[in-house]
Amino acid sequence: NNRLKLPRLATRAFSTTTKQMKNKVPDNQKIFQADNGLPVHIKGGTTDVLLYRLTMTITLAGTGYSLFWILCACQPKGK
Repeated sequence: NNRLKLPRLATRAFSTTTKQMKNKVPDNQKIFQADNGLPVHIKGGTTDVLLYRLTMTITLAGTGYSLFWILCACQPKGK
């Protein structure tokens, strides 16, 4: 009996109507295609700028850390 209810529950859980969801693509196209001189990865607003800066900081810190240990590995060992 429970197996007969499962397909009905699955279709009810994943079905949406056009009234429930608004198409946000045209709004996002206006934002990202605007000619305001900003690169596309920053046009999303403050959150995109913070994520970009965090990503670049982590990348540069990781590169510096790797280069430090490569330099340490290249040095001759002291007696």
